Amino acid sequence: MRDHRHGASRAAEGVPEVWTGRAINRAQWPLAALGAACMALGIELAVDSPWTSSIAPLLMSVIGCVATGLLILFGTLAFVHVHVRVDADAVEVRCGHVGLPRRRIPMENVVGAYFAPRVTPHEWGGWGYRWRPEKGTAVVVRRGEGLVVRLGDGRIFTVTVDDAEDAVRVIRDRIVRMAQTRPTAQA
Repeated sequence: MRDHRHGASRAAEGVPEVWTGRAINRAQWPLAALGAACMALGIELAVDSPWTSSIAPLLMSVIGCVATGLLILFGTLAFVHVHVRVDADAVEVRCGHVGLPRRRIPMENVVGAYFAPRVTPHEWGGWGYRWRPEKGTAVVVRRGEGLVVRLGDGRIFTVTVDDAEDAVRVIRDRIVRMAQTRPTAQA
């Protein structure tokens, strides 16, 4: 996490046109290594098998090791980090090195943004892309500060990201700008 500046100097800086932030979870790299090891074991079994009596146990072992390895490897690499971008059009959240899963929330659907000082994987049921009926949807890659976006239909989207207070400030500024540019209804 970053050291946050508070007070008048922050307000004097103004609001950037594009805000980007990210959060990284280095604790998932050992899990990715475990997934790679499972895959390597499956490949080793397939290439240099000591089993000669039947193909079925060998095939089940190879498929099991490779499938387990792929699930662990890609499941953890997808949530090693998250990248958040806020601009005039949308709030966009991309996960992992490939950028999937991805969530794009048009700014006209956003009615509020809030700072969450402590978001934990425990409260969401683990790391990753999560949904809980009473809390909404979240992308949780690590424990720490987060950005909470309230949508016009009542749904809530939370993402763990460094410098979430700045993201909240930028989103609130965008909401005010959009409200000022909307044509007022004639009576």
